Amino acid sequence: VDLLVNNAGLAILEPIGQIPQESVDRIFDINVKAVINVTQIVAKGLIARKAPGAIVNISSQASKVGLQDHAAYCASKGAVDAFTRVAALELGPHNIRVNTVNPTVILTDMGKLGWSDAAKAGPMLEKIPLKRFGEVHEVVDAILYLLSDKASLVNGVSLLTDGGYVAV
Repeated sequence: VDLLVNNAGLAILEPIGQIPQESVDRIFDINVKAVINVTQIVAKGLIARKAPGAIVNISSQASKVGLQDHAAYCASKGAVDAFTRVAALELGPHNIRVNTVNPTVILTDMGKLGWSDAAKAGPMLEKIPLKRFGEVHEVVDAILYLLSDKASLVNGVSLLTDGGYVAV
C-alpha cells in the first residue's frame, strides 16, 4: 500500500449535557482511533519498504468552527487535524506526506437525504459564500490532488473544500 485515504466517519448530533458516553466512544472510535490505527499500519509498511507514500485523512469544516449539537463530532475532527499535523511531521522524513481534506456538506445520497429540507438547508447555505453544497467529485478531486505527485511539497495541510464557509 502506497496511498491511503482514511474516509470512515460518523456524526451523532447531541447538545452538550446530553451526550451519552456511548456516543462519544463510537464517534472517537470511528473518526479518530481508526485513522490512527490504519495510518500506523500503512506507515510501518512504507517505512519498512523505504517507499514514499501519501495519506489523506477526511476531516470536516467542523474541525475549524463550532456547530450547534456537534460537540463530539467537532472535537473528533479537530483531533483528526491535529493527528494529521503530527503524522506529517513524523512521517515526512520518510517521504510520506499526510494531509486532510475538510469538506462542507457533500451531496452524497446520505447528504441529500439529510439536507433536502429547505428549512434546514437554507441557513447553512447562507453561510457558504458559494451558496451551494459540495458534490462528491469535488472532494474526490481534492483527494486525488493530495495523493498525486503534483502535491509533492504539500504536507500537513487541511484543504478546506467548503465553498468558503470557514472564511466567513
